[in-house]
Amino acid sequence: MEILDLRHFTSADLRPLLDDEIAMWGRLLSWDYATSAEMILRYMDAKILPGYAAIERGSIFGYSFFVYEQNKGVVGDLFVRDNGQSPGQSSGRSPDRHEVEEKLLTHVIETLQQSPGIHRVEAQLLAHNTGEVSRPFLQQGFSRHPRVFMKYEIGEHAPENTPPIPLEFEIRPWSEQEYQSAAALITAAYRGHVDSEINDQYRTLTGSLRFLNNIVRFPGCGTFDPQASFCVFQRRTGTLVGLILCSQVRPDVGHITQVCVLPEYRSAGLGEAMLAATTRKLRGRGFRFISLTVTEANDRAIALYQRIGFESARVFDAFVWEG
Repeated sequence: MEILDLRHFTSADLRPLLDDEIAMWGRLLSWDYATSAEMILRYMDAKILPGYAAIERGSIFGYSFFVYEQNKGVVGDLFVRDNGQSPGQSSGRSPDRHEVEEKLLTHVIETLQQSPGIHRVEAQLLAHNTGEVSRPFLQQGFSRHPRVFMKYEIGEHAPENTPPIPLEFEIRPWSEQEYQSAAALITAAYRGHVDSEINDQYRTLTGSLRFLNNIVRFPGCGTFDPQASFCVFQRRTGTLVGLILCSQVRPDVGHITQVCVLPEYRSAGLGEAMLAATTRKLRGRGFRFISLTVTEANDRAIALYQRIGFESARVFDAFVWEG
């Protein structure tokens, strides 16, 4: 087995592995990874995707890539085919998948930590169970934050009968006119919150605008669904006080990418009302599932999701290193 720079290869070299990864995301997460895979392949052909590939008998059977965001590095993905077997290859002694994952991550982490100007590294590996690939991160001084992937089966629950929110508030559909105020809301909602330790974009208005842009205009977390995204305003002042954003990750699956409420309004039932609005919209369009992720330490949010009917499907890890 060899570990080589991804930029030595083309999309044709990586495509068979990505086909396996697409199948894995569909099986484990009910998530169509094909759009993300196509974006990865475009970057491969442009020779601008930094990362490493595991090679056995001339074929790629594992890879990990990362991206640079100013003074931060983000581990984008990690996938290794079981047993190191390429389609059509005969069985034999093959590298252990877990061993290969650790070798790939070690190369990625060392590269990022040694890159000039990089003072922070983040990783969230949604398709790996908590603890599964933690060793290379912990050995290099990362902190670990378990996160929960939760699913809601729409057909298993009666239509939403959420108590109305207080009359001083109004729920409206998402509008791009709210970009600036939504970014300000995210920054204020996550001030001092554990999630701002995991994702430093939440800490500043500029970072929150970048986060919104990634959600609304790029397909990394599915295709943004404005019909199932909502804002809550205080009627008297017109202030945006709550926000829920939803993306489509499969034709019948919505994924909630953001739900937040200003701290001073968190006991008014706004979070539950926004979740109900999103669920009603998805139910009316024939969706089967809704998913979301939440940090395990966020007990209050998890209790809300469980009360509504979300169930934990898996626990994965977020890792952070501050240089």
